[in-house]
Amino acid sequence: MEESREWKKLPIAGLPYKLSLEYRTGDWRALRPVIDYSKCTSCMLCWLFCPDMAILWDGKKVWINYDYCKGCGICEHECPLGAIRMVPEGGE
Repeated sequence: MEESREWKKLPIAGLPYKLSLEYRTGDWRALRPVIDYSKCTSCMLCWLFCPDMAILWDGKKVWINYDYCKGCGICEHECPLGAIRMVPEGGE
């Protein structure tokens, strides 16, 4: 039996058994977060609450790895300064 390596080819209720880094899930989203760096203070709350670990910090600022962001909007909801907003995929 051939091993399926893509998440889109998994059967319904199938579970991947390998590292999630092998499955880029960013194409699931309809909305994507955009950071307004003029408002962002790098408080790291978005990073803390991101369920997909798609928000990264380079030591100076946070940024979003869109390969893994599913567009759930939790980061926007948790940002105390309103520095993150959700926009339609393909916009801005």
